Amino acid sequence: MTLLAAPAVLVIVALVVIPVGWLAAQSIYDNGFTLEHYRRIFTEEVYWRSFALTFRIALMVTVLTLLLGYPVAYAAAHAKRPWNVLILACVMLPFWTSVLVRAYAWLVLLQRTGVANQLLERFGLITEPLAMVHNELGTVIATVHILLPFMVLPLYSTMQKIPRELMLAGASLGGGPLYSFLRIFLPLSLPGVVAGLTLVFVLTLGFYITPELLGGGRTVMISMVVSRNVELYAQWGAASAVGVVLLTCVLAIFAAVGRIIPLDKMLGQK
Repeated sequence: MTLLAAPAVLVIVALVVIPVGWLAAQSIYDNGFTLEHYRRIFTEEVYWRSFALTFRIALMVTVLTLLLGYPVAYAAAHAKRPWNVLILACVMLPFWTSVLVRAYAWLVLLQRTGVANQLLERFGLITEPLAMVHNELGTVIATVHILLPFMVLPLYSTMQKIPRELMLAGASLGGGPLYSFLRIFLPLSLPGVVAGLTLVFVLTLGFYITPELLGGGRTVMISMVVSRNVELYAQWGAASAVGVVLLTCVLAIFAAVGRIIPLDKMLGQK
């Protein structure tokens, strides 16, 4: 059994343990042991603003993807073939296009002369073009679109396992559709909700291309701070320290979520 697990252990060591260890070592070594990089993170306002902005955008994106993704997953779980296949195909279709292309597409759609502003003006909803790119709004819209499948798929996986007979039993006992949904279906779908929330929130924390393009340099998320520390200032230690703090936040989120719903149940193994 130990011999069979050896390849997996080697892969984990090569792809996880060594890179993370190198990252942590580099964050505390700069011509000698130092905690200066961590002192700057916890004392300088620019880092705090970027962390606050990153967590605020991650929270908005997570809530919006849940509101949009839950009805889609519900429809896919209850539709008959071939409609459920069509819904899932529409959800999966963006995976076949790169994130960079989708971000540029949103840049074109949301600019002042883009399709979105033209439609809003044509229907008389606005008189002047709205500023929907190079700001936080454009970043959130594009990120929600890109990460929506990561919310829908865990929800669909969980909803598909909920026996439909439970809703019929609720109806036979006098429960209306809304009451049965709130008391039966929604609680049983919570593992999928938690999995989707966690996945989208964590992915948004490390998002880089979309805020870089749609934010226009004004929406500086923490991944962009890492990039600028490396590309502009050649501060590998500072970039590594930011990466370690962000990784610690992600692990803390997983630990907190794991105390509510066990990770194996959240991932659909039980």
